Amino acid sequence: MPKYTIIAFLLLFTLPAAAQKLGQVTFQGGRQLSHFSILTDQDILIRISPEGGILEWGTEVRADFANYYAPNLQPFMGRVEYYGAESVDSIFQGKVKSIGTAYFTYYGSHEEEQKRGKLKTIGMLQFDYYSRFDEKALQGKLRWVGNLALDYYRSYEDEAVRGKLKSIGNMPVTYYTAFDDKFNAGKLKSIGSIPYAWYSQYDQGRGALKSNSYRQTISGIMMIVQ
Repeated sequence: MPKYTIIAFLLLFTLPAAAQKLGQVTFQGGRQLSHFSILTDQDILIRISPEGGILEWGTEVRADFANYYAPNLQPFMGRVEYYGAESVDSIFQGKVKSIGTAYFTYYGSHEEEQKRGKLKTIGMLQFDYYSRFDEKALQGKLRWVGNLALDYYRSYEDEAVRGKLKSIGNMPVTYYTAFDDKFNAGKLKSIGSIPYAWYSQYDQGRGALKSNSYRQTISGIMMIVQ
């Protein structure tokens, strides 16, 4: 087989696997991290919990006349496979093996407890978790999504931010504290350089987002406030 044909053949089978990426980060009520969404090469969203569990997968459904998206995904109607009894490690059995062209692997039963059975890869996108050597509140949470490090506020920090997502890669995530705004303490204050403002208890829009959009792309990732 000619050299260039071999290269083209390899690219054909490796590029789709490398196309998975962190596509969305969703915050519930503007306060707490709800889930991460991985975007596959087929534009399928795979929602995973902060602990790396697969929640659902499919595509977003947008309203016809508004910038509103249904909270649940439209189910993916393509091929989905699961690990069966033939799996070399019983901990894989019943877990998702592939969704469309995206293939999944998991940490085996020989791994430390905080990783055991959890999502390890989607295509070439790798996942890692905080271990037993980290602060107890962080153990088992996602630490890496591909080359993006995830950090969280520690137990010794302000009560309004403890345990919340602190950064995604080099993008900081901040929250209001009681010193800033007692009524909205714990809600998003900024993601990267983008600020968030909320209506106070005296406003008609009490507690609702006052400035910026509920959906906006920051550093290539869609940030969603539900």
